[in-house]
Formats: sequence, C-alpha cells, structure tokens
Amino acid sequence: MLNDKLKNYLHLHFLVFIAGFTAILGKLISINAVSLVWYRMLFATILMIAYVKLFKVNLQITKKELIKLCIAGVIIALHWITFYGAIKVANISIALAMFSTGAFFASFLEPIFYKRKIIPYEIFFGLIVILGVYLIVQSEIQHLKGMILGIVSAFLSSLFAVLNGKFLEQHSATKISFYEFLSGVIFITIYIAFFGEGFTASFFSINASDIGYLLLLASICTAYAFIASVYVMRYISPYTVVLTYNLEPIYGIILALILFPETEIMSSSFYIGAFVILAVVLFNGIIKNLKYLKRNRKHKPL
Repeated sequence: MLNDKLKNYLHLHFLVFIAGFTAILGKLISINAVSLVWYRMLFATILMIAYVKLFKVNLQITKKELIKLCIAGVIIALHWITFYGAIKVANISIALAMFSTGAFFASFLEPIFYKRKIIPYEIFFGLIVILGVYLIVQSEIQHLKGMILGIVSAFLSSLFAVLNGKFLEQHSATKISFYEFLSGVIFITIYIAFFGEGFTASFFSINASDIGYLLLLASICTAYAFIASVYVMRYISPYTVVLTYNLEPIYGIILALILFPETEIMSSSFYIGAFVILAVVLFNGIIKNLKYLKRNRKHKPL
C-alpha cells in the first residue's frame, strides 16, 4: 500500500500531466481557438454549477469583488484563446516553450501587486529566459506569430495567477473559479455575437470527436483538475505544487513528440532554448522552495 504522502505526490504529478495534455487536446480539436475556449468555459461552468449545487457552496459576494473576478475571468479567457491560437498557427512545442516565460513576467508582476521589492536574482533569471527565447526565435522564425501569441498567453497567465493569489486571501477557490468561468463565457459570447462569426448553424455544427475532446477538456482537464489541485494543496506545500507544475511544458512537449512527430520535431536550437527556459523556471522554483522551508523552520515553535 502506498502511504498518503506518496499518493498525494503521485496525484499531483497526474494533475500536471493533465495540464500538459490540454495542449494535445488543443491540437486534436479542429475548431478555432475562440470557439474552443467558449465551449471549454461553457461546459466547465455547467459542471461548476453542478458542483456548487451538490456541495451547497456559498457564492455571496459584493459588487466590487464581483467586478474584480469578472475582469480576471476575461483575462483567463484571453489567456486560453492566445494559448490555443499559438498551437493552431504554430505547434504545441512552440506554444509550451513560450508559455514557460510566465515565470519571468511573474517576477515583475508580483512586486507590483504584493508591494514587495524586486528580487535581483529574478531579474538575472529573466535575462537568461530572454536568451532562451532568442535562441528559439532565431531558429524557428517561421513560427513567429505563434511565439508572439504564446508569450502574450504567458503574460496573461502570470497576471491571472497573481490576481488569484490576492483573491484567495478573501474568497474560496470554488467561488473564484465559478465567477471567472461565468464571466469568461459571457465575454466570449459577446465577442462572437458582435465581432466574430456569430452563433450561426455552422458554429454549432461540430463533429463527434470534437465534442468528445471538448467534454474531456472541460471535465477532466478543467473542472476535475481545479477541484483536485485544491485538495492536493491541503497536504503538499504551495511551493512544491508550483514547482511541480513547472513540469507541465516538459510533459506536454514529450507527449507532442510522441503523438505528432511529423509536426513537433524542431531544430536543435529550439531544444537548447527551451531547455534554458525550463531550467531557469525549475531552478527559480527550487530556490523559492528552499527559502520557504528555511523560513518555516525558523518560525517553528520549540
């Protein structure tokens, strides 16, 4: 029998694997990025409503806080649209490599929102990340549009994560996600209705495989992954969770190479650049985890 700690660690890695698998689903689903995210957020919202009803989650919130969560919902919708857009115009490897730059953006966003000083080594790491991006751009310039979308997605993801960190000081994760998903659906609905293709018959005419993949994306990869990640964080330190989630691009790129070798095999410079970015992200996470453990030991009562 596995002990509880090991089971939770394995569960965490399974969740990270699921996160990497969302990129694979983005490749498999044939509809455009905007429609994909609309369906994902709509199905996830429906599942969240069921969860809220089943467990009688309190959703009361002030108008001011609701506006903040709605803004965050728009940000996560735009993050997913640009992420899947990067996959559609380039490939999974490009999207995930650029997504890894999120830690660089977080090093600037966190001091702004949490009113702390910028940490010098994070700036140094950021410069190394830029070097990694340069190596990728230099070797894969034909995927420039996908790289730009991937970097925008990484920035929006970091902004979303920092905002959620602030929201969690006052609200439950379930309440936050419910309003963010709902506002994201409303935002994309308005965009499609007035600026996009509109809700025509062709919009809802999607094949059976796309429906299956969308349901998998919304249920296992969104609703379940969210609920399970909250559960895991009760037993594993937040920094360990964050550090482990940095493996998401690695899992995703490996899966992409196995499943789509004809489009995912890149130049040697790409893998050098991607390795530089991922190594910096992991090393940064390790340093933060060590600082977290040291601080906890220092304040631990005798």
